Amino acid sequence: MSGVARRTVDVAVVGSGPSGLVAARRLAAAGADVVVLEREAAPGGVPRHSAHTGYGLRDRHRLMTGPAYAARLAEEADAAGATLRTEATVTGWAGPRALAVTSPAGLEELDAGAVVLATGARERPRPARLVAGDRPMGVVTTGLLQQLVHLHDRLSASRAVVVGAELVSWSAVLTLREAGCATVLMTSEHDVAEAPAPLRWLGPRALGVPLATRTRVARILGRGRVEGVEVVDTRSGARSQVACDLVVFTGSWRAEGELARTAGLQVDPASGAPVVDTELRTSAPGVFAAGNLVHPVDTADVAALGGAHVADAVRRWLEAPALPPRGVALAAEAPLAWVAPTVLRPGDRPPPRRRLLAWSTEARAVAAVRLTQDGREIARRRLPWAVSPGRVLRLPAGLLDAVDLAGGPVRLTLD
Repeated sequence: MSGVARRTVDVAVVGSGPSGLVAARRLAAAGADVVVLEREAAPGGVPRHSAHTGYGLRDRHRLMTGPAYAARLAEEADAAGATLRTEATVTGWAGPRALAVTSPAGLEELDAGAVVLATGARERPRPARLVAGDRPMGVVTTGLLQQLVHLHDRLSASRAVVVGAELVSWSAVLTLREAGCATVLMTSEHDVAEAPAPLRWLGPRALGVPLATRTRVARILGRGRVEGVEVVDTRSGARSQVACDLVVFTGSWRAEGELARTAGLQVDPASGAPVVDTELRTSAPGVFAAGNLVHPVDTADVAALGGAHVADAVRRWLEAPALPPRGVALAAEAPLAWVAPTVLRPGDRPPPRRRLLAWSTEARAVAAVRLTQDGREIARRRLPWAVSPGRVLRLPAGLLDAVDLAGGPVRLTLD
């Protein structure tokens, strides 16, 4: 195609959130020619517009605000020699490891020795949740809310309803508070709100937020602008209306996996994430995935540590490209919606942080995880903590020690 610039690099990283930036830094420091492609105007991903603290504990062993954390990761990747290209959107694939890129400089094809997909996850918006009503202004997700407040200073609302009660939902409450907007109701469809118990107790009291469980937002009220919501008590069916001028849909995550799908990668239908093994290889040779694209969604520092993990796997691929050995599939069964990674191979490292990550659709005060293979139980371990929907479940990778890598698929569930 005429007018398309072509370039070859060792590694192309798609996405400049924590996992992408850490992977780029480690690979560039090892001598690789690394380009990071970011469609936004600045690198850093979600932490860039999350002004509250709570970032960096696991990877940096200190607490930082989101913008400070994002800036530090970007500075380190740049200092290591990675090229950070912003306003560069990957629109598709031009080959097995070649990316079609659109930027203010024009069209480009970037041919890479390895590709790392680090595109993250997104909250399901209102249409995906089948909430009725017209389509007035004032309906946002947490990500859009944080951008409006922290990047553009353009929020004009005084009363908000927050749909969801996950950790990110309380992040939305803090953002609203900073913008001078009161949260008049937080809703959860579950019997118990999804956030950890200390936050479930402290949040409503410290921030003055009414929290309604077993409650579903059924309709958005208003035409030109949101005027309120209609909520349903899921036990009794009783309906009521709450006046507000902003509705924030939070949580209910799904992987930002469009590039994975267009590449023909094997994708987990439950999470939308590309299927990966413990080295974070996808089903396509030389294409890797990391961060919240793989586990939608965990904290930013866990995603960053996944970036370090994938960098080592990419480096080995660049040194000696080879197809991995046959693997054993790991599948989640109800009440678990998904598990990651999902392929176990002989000779591979344990997953990042020696943890399997999973997602439950049910709350369990007491639970045990159980693994079965070829019709028999191979491992079972009681969990020392409660299980809640809306929070990632971290399981010790030692559970995998009993897997027969010459056997059939391994199924994981909760008792």
